[in-house]
Amino acid sequence: MSLTKITILLFSLVIIFCSCKKDSFITSKQAGFSVSADTLTFDTVFTTTGSITRSFKIFNPNEQKLRISKIKLSGGQASAFKLNIDGTSASEADNVDIAANDSLYVFVQVNVNPSAANLPFVIRDSILISYNGNDRYVQLQAYGQNANFLRNIKLSGNTVWNNNLPYVILGGLQLDVNATLTIQAGSKIYFHADAPLLVNGSLIINGTKPAPVILTGDRLDPDYKNLPASWPGIYFLSASKDNVLKFAVIKNAYQAIVVQDASVNANPKLKISQTVIDNSYDAGILAFNTSIQADNCLISNCGSNLILAAGGNYQFTHCTVASYNNFIDHTIPVLQVANFATQNNQTITANLSAVFTNSIFWGESGLVDDEVVVSKQGNTIFNVTFDHDLYKVAHDPANITAIAVIKNEDPMFDSINTSKQYFDFHFNLKPFSPAIDKGIATIFPKDLDNRPRANGLPDLGCYEK
Repeated sequence: MSLTKITILLFSLVIIFCSCKKDSFITSKQAGFSVSADTLTFDTVFTTTGSITRSFKIFNPNEQKLRISKIKLSGGQASAFKLNIDGTSASEADNVDIAANDSLYVFVQVNVNPSAANLPFVIRDSILISYNGNDRYVQLQAYGQNANFLRNIKLSGNTVWNNNLPYVILGGLQLDVNATLTIQAGSKIYFHADAPLLVNGSLIINGTKPAPVILTGDRLDPDYKNLPASWPGIYFLSASKDNVLKFAVIKNAYQAIVVQDASVNANPKLKISQTVIDNSYDAGILAFNTSIQADNCLISNCGSNLILAAGGNYQFTHCTVASYNNFIDHTIPVLQVANFATQNNQTITANLSAVFTNSIFWGESGLVDDEVVVSKQGNTIFNVTFDHDLYKVAHDPANITAIAVIKNEDPMFDSINTSKQYFDFHFNLKPFSPAIDKGIATIFPKDLDNRPRANGLPDLGCYEK
């Protein structure tokens, strides 16, 4: 036999041997085996709404097939958890084969049964994985919570919500013209992606510093709980009046607050105090020819933090309006003020009065040179005043009155880390912030932390040092 034929024969035998080896099963108790997660944790799951599906992988790193003799949900059919094993829904599967150097997915979903418990409770189970005489477990843990569920609700008259249970809004919530909804301190309101809050009447939020009222989306799992545009936002419509928001946290909306048209009485259409508006995809506050009085508020990391368009009457005192590249690229000024707007290809103008006192308008890590833009058209009354403020601009805003304004000096916020999505807008005292002791006395004695303002000159922005 020639050397060439011998070589071909040996090569063929090697291929056959390797193929047979890959087609055979490894039976050793010491066979390699791994899973991508030892524990699957599901954050708060509201009862009756279920949860997202999470998954893990089972890996076979061996050069032979591995037979998983059993994959079993320990709680069986009665468990709150449900499995999908390699595409098949079952609480148990036997003799599941994994090819050499391959893996398979196990998907897990949790559905929480209603409970009378007001506080979050823990639901646990485990998944048994048996192979070659070995037992491995993947632990399952979910935090469930009962809630008040409201779907496509229209409220009339006077309604009070307390903090006994969270509220989950599905499909939307509307306040009738004569309705007043009062939300007590410590309440948590979770909105589904299709659920705006439409206010034709009055919304009163009575939060406190220890117990703010939280309004956010209802996806609380780790991958979604901090994403913008999780829910539509709050819309104060034409007939709405006498709205008061105090110690609220409004986050992750598409447009956090939209206020349209003038007040129907002598009061501001919206008073907002000691409130945080954060991480809204399109706008933090979007106002059209209306009236807003705001004090000690933080409006941060929104697509457009603060837009006051088509005129109106506005007073913003001790507010911090700031943006950094976070989930949303910072490409739009943090403050835009105008006495006009374009509707149906027509430009409308109205009288404008806007006063910004002891406030900060700042942005970094983006593409914006002028963080404050003031625009004017027509001959309507136009009064825009910046009184003891700090802002970042490459070009001075036009058509304004500026009193003791600090330009382009970094306010030295305590800690900004965009890669970790960490933002602390208190002041860093080392180096000393240029915003400290640069304000003037106002009628608002406490900051966003509800701490007293200085007896002398207060600091700029929503926090006192």
